[in-house]
Amino acid sequence: MVREIRPSDNAPRWKRAAYSVIFEADTPAGRRFDIALFWTILLSVLVVMLESVQTINQQYGPYLRVVEWFFTALFALEYLARLVVVRRPLAYALSPLGIVDFLSIVPALAALVLSGSRYLLIIRTLRLLRVFRIFKLGHFVGEGEFIVTALHASRFKIMVFLSAVLTLVVVVGALMYVVEGGQNGFTSIPKSIYWAVVTITTVGYGDISPHTVLGQGLASVLMILGYAIIAVPTGIVTAQMAASRSTPTYKQVICHVCQATDHRPDAEFCWRCGEKL
Repeated sequence: MVREIRPSDNAPRWKRAAYSVIFEADTPAGRRFDIALFWTILLSVLVVMLESVQTINQQYGPYLRVVEWFFTALFALEYLARLVVVRRPLAYALSPLGIVDFLSIVPALAALVLSGSRYLLIIRTLRLLRVFRIFKLGHFVGEGEFIVTALHASRFKIMVFLSAVLTLVVVVGALMYVVEGGQNGFTSIPKSIYWAVVTITTVGYGDISPHTVLGQGLASVLMILGYAIIAVPTGIVTAQMAASRSTPTYKQVICHVCQATDHRPDAEFCWRCGEKL
């Protein structure tokens, strides 16, 4: 991804300089830019949160909206600047960070049509993921990728497990509908399934509860199963992570440019961006 968006050597000097400031944190200017962006994101999210407080909104609402539009204009200019300095704007726009950057602007524009949608600006919080690059916490990024890899490797086991859980809640929900009936709050099978999901996850809202002895017995069994069911996905992923750690197929060398991990033991260059390790 880095090689796709980095300006070529033939690009104008100003574009390469702007790219190093906006996208790289290894230079003093780039680090200052990222830190300024970090605090701007925090302040913009704080403004959105304050605006949602009714008493504050009644007294300072117009001022907060002006500040909110100011931050939106800054983020829009920053997003356009990123598109201008990269080699392939579409590749950046469709990347995860590019999509998050775009979504941090859309809710403010949508608020012109849909009232209340501006509160979705809280999605700007996702941009704080840049803190890993700003403060040189690349090893945390590597550990995050390790977890994602373990989840991806366990996806079929988890899908089978979730299918079994889904079947269980449907069957138990239907049984509770027959046992309890509408007079005890189980007015339909979907509502009974909702009760089964709430019970098996040990949430227990209490808005619906069985009143008959048979229903209470079935609920007790489901509650006990809930504790065992919660532990199963954790065990699956943990076993996969342990197996990955014990397999010396890849080495935990982190690329200093794109923070990629899982390089082959004999690798001299990064598998993602091509930089020398």
